Amino acid sequence: MSSQSFGRGHGRAAGRAPVEAISIVLADDHQVVRSGLRLLLDSQSDFEVVAEASDADGARRYVRGHHPRVLVLDLNMPGGSSLQAIPAIREESPHTQIVVLTMQNEPAFAREALGAGALGYVLKEAAHDELVEAVRRAAAGERYLNPRLGARLAAEPASGPPDDLSAREVDVLRLIALGHTNAETAERLYLSVRTIETHRSHIQRKLGLSNRAELVAYAIDHRLIGTERTRSA
Repeated sequence: MSSQSFGRGHGRAAGRAPVEAISIVLADDHQVVRSGLRLLLDSQSDFEVVAEASDADGARRYVRGHHPRVLVLDLNMPGGSSLQAIPAIREESPHTQIVVLTMQNEPAFAREALGAGALGYVLKEAAHDELVEAVRRAAAGERYLNPRLGARLAAEPASGPPDDLSAREVDVLRLIALGHTNAETAERLYLSVRTIETHRSHIQRKLGLSNRAELVAYAIDHRLIGTERTRSA
């Protein structure tokens, strides 16, 4: 049996699941890995795993059936490419955000997954420390990227400052688009938070953008953090 579906509140005492629980479909082809991830996610009182799948087709089927807030998706599963499935899943269930879980620690894979429409990218080796935060951020429409990969992506040279942005403004934009807070961006660039806020204000004014989502879309479209994506929402 390649996948399993559960009713609401599976594995919880009756009445304990919060009204606004974050519903999750969990997709990984290794039963032992899924069991461990399930225990981790179920330890959060506001999480509810509604289905498990062991291949990409099963993941798509359960997303269509449950329309979860978040899909946790292993990149390497049988039944077709998980990367290629991401745009289709986003189109079929636009309100479902995707957190990729993988052993692939190369920036190119992260860039491709984010460009395809995923909001989170978590390495399996760090899942115990990062997956819960990644799911919460994705459910809130925020991006999460493994910090080490984020630093490597941010260190890659840009193709050239677009739209009259300075090199420093590009650095700030990339880190913000990768999901870092102003404080985290300041720490990585050895600047003050106030300086980062000033840079961000200048960036938004130059680009005519008003929020993080627009900054992320701009960064992806201009290949600052990922490949161009097809807009499905």
